[in-house]
Amino acid sequence: MVLLLDTDVPVLLARIGNYPLHHGSLGVVRTLGRLGVPVHAVVEDRFTPVALSRHLTSGIVWRTTGCEEPERLADGLLSIGRTIGVRCVAVPTDDEAAILLAEYADRLKECFLIPPVPAHLPRLLACKASLHRICAEAGVPSPSSRAPESRDELVDAGRELGYPLVLKNLAPFSRLRTPAVRGTTTVVPTERALLGRFPEAAPPPVLVQEYIPRQQAEDWITHLYCGAGGVPRVLFTGLKLRSWPPYAGMTARAVALRNAELAGLAERLCRRTGYSGLADLDWRYDRRDGRYKLVDFNPRAGAQFRLFENVHGVDVVRAMHLDLTGHAVPDGAQAEGRVFAAGQLDFASAAAWLRHERRLPSDLLHVRATERAWLSWDDPVPAAAEAMRFAGLVAWRLLRPERSGPAGRR
Repeated sequence: MVLLLDTDVPVLLARIGNYPLHHGSLGVVRTLGRLGVPVHAVVEDRFTPVALSRHLTSGIVWRTTGCEEPERLADGLLSIGRTIGVRCVAVPTDDEAAILLAEYADRLKECFLIPPVPAHLPRLLACKASLHRICAEAGVPSPSSRAPESRDELVDAGRELGYPLVLKNLAPFSRLRTPAVRGTTTVVPTERALLGRFPEAAPPPVLVQEYIPRQQAEDWITHLYCGAGGVPRVLFTGLKLRSWPPYAGMTARAVALRNAELAGLAERLCRRTGYSGLADLDWRYDRRDGRYKLVDFNPRAGAQFRLFENVHGVDVVRAMHLDLTGHAVPDGAQAEGRVFAAGQLDFASAAAWLRHERRLPSDLLHVRATERAWLSWDDPVPAAAEAMRFAGLVAWRLLRPERSGPAGRR
C-alpha cells in the first residue's frame, strides 16, 4: 500500500536546549518531508545540519537553554506557531519540550495538535525517581534506585545498592540547570569516587541506581506511539548492539527484533498510566534473574526512531501525524532485521569495542540494510555539515589548554 499523510497539516519540530548535532531531529524532517508534509524546525542557527536538509520547509532560530521560566518557553512556542499561521502537529525531540507541550497544552492547542496525555504524566515518567515508583505500581521491573537529598543519604544509597553503581541526572530541566553528571549515565566504582564527585553537603538532583554487569546484560529499546487512553498505535522493539560512550550512552548501532515479552511490558505501562504520545524506552535485560528492567522512559521521539517501521512503512512519527490528523494508522507487523547506525558514534563505539573486547564487533561482519542517521543520497548536505562540525568539536576538545590549579577548576 502507498502511505499517504495529510500534507495540509504541517509539523513543528520542537526542542529546548542546545544540541545541534542531533540525528533524531533530522530523522523527523526526512521521514515526513519525503511524504510531502511541510516540516518547520526549531534550530540553534542557520547552519545546523537539520537546517540544511532539502526536506525542511523552514528553520526557525530560537536559542534556549532550558533554564528559562516555563511560561516564557510556552510564549516562545506560541509565537512560532502564530508565525507559521497554520495549526501544526508538534513533535518533541527532547524531554523538556515534551513536558512543556503537555503542561501548557490548553494554551498551546491554539497553534498545535498535541496528544491527549494527562498534563502531569510526561514529567513523572521522565523523572527517574517517580518512574521507579510508577513501574512498581504497574508491575514492570526496574533496577533498584534511590534519589538522595543529602550527603548522608548519598552514602547510605551507595552502601545499600553496592559498588559499582550508576549515577544519572534525576529529571528533565534539572539536568540542564544543575547537572549531576555529564551525558546520560556514569558508573562509579567506589564510595571514595562517589564522594569525590559531590564534595558539597547536599548533592545536585541525582539518581543512584544499581549496576547490572554488562557481562550479565543486554540492552533493548522500545519505540511507540500511543493514542488516547494509552492504546499503542505502533509499538516496536529492538536490540542495542553498541552505544557511545561504550555500554552506557546513546545508541550507536541497533537492530530491529520482535520481542513479545518486552512489547507486553511497554504496553502494560502505557495502558496503566494512560500515556498518549511518542515514547522511547530503554531496557536492560538482567540474565541473573531473567527480567527486562526499564531504565529510562523518554516521552518524545527517540534519536534512533528511524530504526523501526511496520510493513506499511509507518514509523512512530508518521503514526503520530496520521492519528492527530484523524486518519487510521495502518496496522502491520514490525519490519524485522532493520539496522540503524549513528555515523561517527558508530565508528567510535566499534573502535572502543575492539579495544575492550580484543575483537571486531560481530555485526560488522553481517551485511544488512542499514538506516544511517546522517548519510542519505537524496539529502547529502546535512551529513557533510555534521562531519565538519563534529571534526571541529573534536579538534577544539583536543587542542584547548588544560585547566590546572584552583582557579581553573569548575
